[in-house]
Amino acid sequence: MDTLKEKFSLLAKAMRPEVKSMIKEHREKQVGDVKLWQLYGGARGVKCLVWETSELDPNKGIRFRGYSIPELRERLPKFQGGDEPMPEALFWLLLVGEIPTEEEVKWLSAEWYKRSEVPAHTFKVIDAFPKDTHPMAQFSAAISSMKNDSVFDRRYSEGMHKTEYWDATYEDVMNLIARIPKVAAYIYRRSFKDGVMAEPDPNLDWSGNFARMLGIEGDKFKEFMRLYLTIHSDHEGGNASAHTTHLVGSTLSDTYLTFAAGMNALAGPLHGAATQEVIRWVLEMVESLGTRTPSKDQIKSYVQQTLDSGRVIPGYGHAVLRQPDPRFIAQKGFAERNLGEDDLIQTVWKIFEVVPPALQALGKVKNPWPNVDAHSGAILYNFGIKEFNFYTVMFGVSRALGVMAALCWTRALGLPLERPKSVTTKWVKQQLEDNAFG
Repeated sequence: MDTLKEKFSLLAKAMRPEVKSMIKEHREKQVGDVKLWQLYGGARGVKCLVWETSELDPNKGIRFRGYSIPELRERLPKFQGGDEPMPEALFWLLLVGEIPTEEEVKWLSAEWYKRSEVPAHTFKVIDAFPKDTHPMAQFSAAISSMKNDSVFDRRYSEGMHKTEYWDATYEDVMNLIARIPKVAAYIYRRSFKDGVMAEPDPNLDWSGNFARMLGIEGDKFKEFMRLYLTIHSDHEGGNASAHTTHLVGSTLSDTYLTFAAGMNALAGPLHGAATQEVIRWVLEMVESLGTRTPSKDQIKSYVQQTLDSGRVIPGYGHAVLRQPDPRFIAQKGFAERNLGEDDLIQTVWKIFEVVPPALQALGKVKNPWPNVDAHSGAILYNFGIKEFNFYTVMFGVSRALGVMAALCWTRALGLPLERPKSVTTKWVKQQLEDNAFG
């Protein structure tokens, strides 16, 4: 070990237990407007961010402009006799707070089709990566490469008045959302298939064309994409990808770099990449048990082995929710209506019956319920998308709807550069010694 690394290792090894002990002893001490545990705990529960498009209630789940997911499935326009809401309709709702008409949704779908042409240099950027490069790295780079087309950048350099920031941002947002399904599908086809991608069909909607370009046949998958892209779109402003988008956007960075930053946050295993951890764990379980149709007793035993080894059960628990995630329930309903005979999906449902009681028995788990990641991977796997590390890209396509609508509102309201105050552990220790905290 080199000298610098050794010095750091010794300091960190000594400081980590010291900080942990300090938090335990002085957890509720007031540091400014927050508790000491929140200062070190990722600002958990601190209300310091305005997010107009959605709100997350611990017990009721996500509300998009006040509407629950079941209400959205009932009230948002659907595509030509389908059962699932169109994401175009949700974006309209997120942006202006009203349920659109069918004609308005048709206009938006057609508008996104018109704006969906991806610059040739963006494909060249993707092609420059080795095919085994993680899809999220390709996705982030491709998004950043479209900065050349930023309306906001051009108008800002021309001396745009700040009251017009939202207008230029809106144009970039519409272009970005229109393009990213084609970018994502190109990455998928290039990395995992034959590199051939179907052209979008003007008679299909945004989700239908995404499904078409991915190369997954059948109306059921198109319908699932409509549901999936709707329910993954927004989850208030405090989650990592949304907050990162807001933070970078507050610097007046253009829409493309702002969204790319949010995608880099989404890529982490504690956030959007969790879906692939879930399906990997489920497949490891059925392989270990030697059956694709394990009993609940077998699952219970495997769950306990996982917990005894010091690992968590992927897909269970949430930073805010204290009930089963409504997004999990929505996907379960889709699977029941369309895919109920699938062994893997049946196993996911059995896990749903087994894991919450097992976690509750530990006595220290605040939320033993499944989150959205507990189900989506099994459905994608059923439809033939078995490349786990692509799942987060699909999540990212959806998340654009929420964070980009919110960015328009950030610019319209003239919200300032986000700049919280930080302190050092040395300062905290000195304040504790001086009894300066309440």
